[in-house]
Amino acid sequence: MKLTNQPRQQKQALFKTFGHAHCEKDSGSPESQIALFTYRIKHLTEHLRLKGKDYAAKLGLLKLVGKRRRLLAYLKKEDLQRYRNVITSLGLRK
Repeated sequence: MKLTNQPRQQKQALFKTFGHAHCEKDSGSPESQIALFTYRIKHLTEHLRLKGKDYAAKLGLLKLVGKRRRLLAYLKKEDLQRYRNVITSLGLRK
Protein backbone atom coordinates (compact mmCIF):
# COMPACT_ATOMS: atom_id res chain seq x y z
CA MET A 1 0.00 0.00 0.00
CA LYS A 2 1.71 3.14 -1.24
CA LEU A 3 0.50 6.45 0.18
CA THR A 4 1.03 9.82 -1.46
CA ASN A 5 1.41 13.25 0.09
CA GLN A 6 -2.17 14.43 -0.52
CA PRO A 7 -4.53 13.53 2.34
CA ARG A 8 -7.48 12.92 -0.01
CA GLN A 9 -5.49 10.49 -2.13
CA GLN A 10 -4.19 8.77 0.99
CA LYS A 11 -7.74 8.25 2.25
CA GLN A 12 -8.87 6.91 -1.12
CA ALA A 13 -5.94 4.48 -1.16
CA LEU A 14 -6.85 3.27 2.34
CA PHE A 15 -10.51 2.86 1.42
CA LYS A 16 -9.62 1.05 -1.79
CA THR A 17 -7.32 -1.34 0.05
CA PHE A 18 -9.49 -2.06 3.08
CA GLY A 19 -13.06 -1.42 1.88
CA HIS A 20 -15.54 -4.06 0.79
CA ALA A 21 -14.96 -5.28 -2.78
CA HIS A 22 -12.00 -2.88 -2.91
CA CYS A 23 -14.25 0.07 -3.72
CA GLU A 24 -12.64 3.51 -3.50
CA LYS A 25 -15.70 5.10 -1.91
CA ASP A 26 -16.34 2.54 0.83
CA SER A 27 -15.58 4.63 3.87
CA GLY A 28 -18.19 3.16 6.19
CA SER A 29 -17.02 -0.40 6.62
CA PRO A 30 -15.30 -1.18 9.93
CA GLU A 31 -12.14 -2.29 8.11
CA SER A 32 -11.72 1.02 6.29
CA GLN A 33 -12.50 3.01 9.44
CA ILE A 34 -9.92 1.04 11.43
CA ALA A 35 -7.35 1.60 8.68
CA LEU A 36 -8.06 5.34 8.66
CA PHE A 37 -7.84 5.57 12.45
CA THR A 38 -4.56 3.64 12.38
CA TYR A 39 -3.11 6.03 9.80
CA ARG A 40 -4.18 9.04 11.86
CA ILE A 41 -2.82 7.48 15.07
CA LYS A 42 0.58 6.95 13.45
CA HIS A 43 0.59 10.55 12.22
CA LEU A 44 -0.31 11.95 15.66
CA THR A 45 2.26 9.72 17.36
CA GLU A 46 5.00 11.15 15.15
CA HIS A 47 3.74 14.67 15.87
CA LEU A 48 3.81 14.06 19.62
CA ARG A 49 7.36 12.72 19.46
CA LEU A 50 8.41 16.18 18.26
CA LYS A 51 6.02 18.26 20.34
CA GLY A 52 5.42 16.40 23.57
CA LYS A 53 3.49 19.18 25.29
CA ASP A 54 0.74 19.42 22.66
CA TYR A 55 -2.05 18.36 24.99
CA ALA A 56 -4.83 18.87 22.44
CA ALA A 57 -3.13 16.45 20.07
CA LYS A 58 -2.58 14.02 22.95
CA LEU A 59 -6.29 14.11 23.80
CA GLY A 60 -7.20 13.58 20.14
CA LEU A 61 -4.82 10.62 20.00
CA LEU A 62 -6.42 9.02 23.05
CA LYS A 63 -9.89 9.46 21.55
CA LEU A 64 -8.79 7.89 18.27
CA VAL A 65 -7.26 4.93 20.07
CA GLY A 66 -10.51 4.40 21.96
CA LYS A 67 -12.60 4.58 18.78
CA ARG A 68 -10.32 2.11 17.04
CA ARG A 69 -10.43 -0.24 20.03
CA ARG A 70 -14.24 -0.20 20.06
CA LEU A 71 -14.42 -0.82 16.32
CA LEU A 72 -12.00 -3.72 16.64
CA ALA A 73 -14.09 -5.20 19.45
CA TYR A 74 -17.22 -4.86 17.30
CA LEU A 75 -15.55 -6.49 14.31
CA LYS A 76 -14.22 -9.32 16.47
CA LYS A 77 -17.70 -9.96 17.82
CA GLU A 78 -19.37 -9.85 14.37
CA ASP A 79 -16.89 -11.64 12.12
CA LEU A 80 -13.70 -13.15 13.51
CA GLN A 81 -12.11 -13.80 10.10
CA ARG A 82 -12.47 -10.17 8.99
CA TYR A 83 -11.01 -9.10 12.35
CA ARG A 84 -7.98 -11.34 11.87
CA ASN A 85 -7.48 -10.06 8.31
CA VAL A 86 -7.48 -6.43 9.47
CA ILE A 87 -5.13 -7.15 12.37
CA THR A 88 -2.57 -8.92 10.19
CA SER A 89 -2.74 -6.48 7.28
CA LEU A 90 -2.30 -3.43 9.52
CA GLY A 91 0.25 -5.10 11.81
CA LEU A 92 -1.57 -4.17 15.00
CA ARG A 93 -1.00 -7.40 16.92
CA LYS A 94 1.60 -10.12 16.81
